[in-house]
Amino acid sequence: MQQSGAAGGRGCALFPLLGVLFFQGVYIVLSLEIHADAHVRGYVGEKIKLKCTFKSTSDVTDKLTIDWTYRPPSSSRTVSIFHYQSFQYPTTAGTFRDRISWVGNVYKGDASISISNPTIKDNGTFSCAVKNPPDVHHNIPLTELTVTERGFGTMLSSVALLSILVFVPSAVVVALLLVRMGRKAAGLKKRSRSGYKKSSIEVSDDTDQEEEDACMARLCIRCAECLDSDYEETY
Repeated sequence: MQQSGAAGGRGCALFPLLGVLFFQGVYIVLSLEIHADAHVRGYVGEKIKLKCTFKSTSDVTDKLTIDWTYRPPSSSRTVSIFHYQSFQYPTTAGTFRDRISWVGNVYKGDASISISNPTIKDNGTFSCAVKNPPDVHHNIPLTELTVTERGFGTMLSSVALLSILVFVPSAVVVALLLVRMGRKAAGLKKRSRSGYKKSSIEVSDDTDQEEEDACMARLCIRCAECLDSDYEETY
């Protein structure tokens, strides 16, 4: 039996896999189970989703409530940041004002929210509590949020992806151009040895072919210029 840190002193233990709560010597079957990600990582300025799902033995009614709370890393005090009962009621005060959005669907067992324009100051512990009377006994999962700045490694991976998207098509075009030029050179060399003279139609075809080859060469140069330009803008 695993003791719960928050309720260990009251003789309370939770069996999350069995959906059973042991409280003051009595086993209580959890009629409502809640699941949330234990750890969520995000980046400054990029919207973060805090996922929370629930399963209830009762049908969803207008009595269902959802409450999200937040606790800073160096504090034991929790603050309410979101409440739901038929309608969404995000907090209108504090650091999360106008930044909490409802992205869930109670009829699909989804109680998720999102945080817009996150900062490092948002790091901390979030909890999701759901009540769907008469289902009120449930676990309360905790989510640790870590917000950081995007580092050099992330930027490098973006540059590498951009390079691949530009370089690979350019390399294919260059390879096709080289193969075509090689075949053309071999054909001309063979014809010159045999004293072959081109007809007026073949001369016209060769002119068109030269224009096409020149166009492909300009395309390759343009792709290379785009690659250099994108690389410099990234840094």
